[in-house]
Amino acid sequence: MEVGIKGDMSFIVTKEMLASQDGDDTLEVFSTPNMVLKIERTAALSVLPFLEKGYTMVGVKVDIEHIAATLEGMKVYVHTELIDISKNGKFLTFKVEVSNDRGIIGRGTHVRAIVNKKYFMEKLWATIHNDTHSISCGI
Repeated sequence: MEVGIKGDMSFIVTKEMLASQDGDDTLEVFSTPNMVLKIERTAALSVLPFLEKGYTMVGVKVDIEHIAATLEGMKVYVHTELIDISKNGKFLTFKVEVSNDRGIIGRGTHVRAIVNKKYFMEKLWATIHNDTHSISCGI
């Protein structure tokens, strides 16, 4: 895996993706949580083929500005680019940009951690059985 890997996704905003559907009495516009979901998915899919067998990724940081609204029925484009791999190779930082046909609606960075699936889940179950409240990424 190397810096420069790009990911792209496009979709039409549906009613389920609106802020009003997130439980808030709010506007009928594309919600920030759904933007973050699409960013995470696009970044993950772009590098998934480069992971070793038995490994996956988890999102560990999202720093996004949601700068413009998008209505139901509009097309949205998500673009991610891998801009940094930590020295230990476990953390991947992506530059992200989200737009619609009128321009940029979101931008920022997203960090994903590479984890061993088996180790991560074993540690998670152990924390649940020990009544601990959190789990590190096992890195």
